[in-house]
Amino acid sequence: MGPSPPLPRRLLAELLGSALLAAVVIGSGIAARTLSPHDTGLALLENSLATAGGLYAIILMFGPVSGGHFNPIVSLVDAGFGGLSPRDLLAYVPTQIGGCILGAVAANTMFARAAISLSTHHRAAPAHLLAEVIATAGLVLVIFALARTHRGGQAPAAVGAYIGAAYWFTSSTSFANPAITVGRMFSDTFAGIAPASAPGFIAAQVVGGLVALLALRVLYPQLSAHDAAAVVVPQTS
Repeated sequence: MGPSPPLPRRLLAELLGSALLAAVVIGSGIAARTLSPHDTGLALLENSLATAGGLYAIILMFGPVSGGHFNPIVSLVDAGFGGLSPRDLLAYVPTQIGGCILGAVAANTMFARAAISLSTHHRAAPAHLLAEVIATAGLVLVIFALARTHRGGQAPAAVGAYIGAAYWFTSSTSFANPAITVGRMFSDTFAGIAPASAPGFIAAQVVGGLVALLALRVLYPQLSAHDAAAVVVPQTS
């Protein structure tokens, strides 16, 4: 593996990838609710399938440049293993958040809605917060287990499959990402989350990331900075 691309290139990849991720999640949520207004289960199926497929494609597009994080928790854990420097971490996180907000605005606009509309969808029940801990921990475990066992090329499919499944097995529908949580605040639609619910979700996601970090240190004690730098997709120069 050669040296990482320059930071500006990686940040552009994280910005565009995060924006597309938010646009896929929110846009497919709007379309699903429009097409299936009286069947929440079918709408969730449509939303989850679009998200799983979109995430797979987005990681393939941008992973070779930035690692395909699009998620502050993934970046935080990568930094914890030495795969991302503190300086780069501080640049990645706001870029991911800004990208998700941009994607939310784009999704709203594509469906002829107000560009920004704060969500009124309250979600922060205790069961939802537990679900976010589990969803985030599982996502991080999938990513870094593949990195540790030199199967990073399988990450796009594995991550897409995990998130698609987690839409269904978690009561929160698996946000598992502080940046997408912030972005979804700005869309009062099927996929939105009320601003009052977001801090609880983000705190739960941080806890989930820390749980996964501890589990990875036990399960894969030889995880090195070289292995960590391979997430989500090995970078090219």
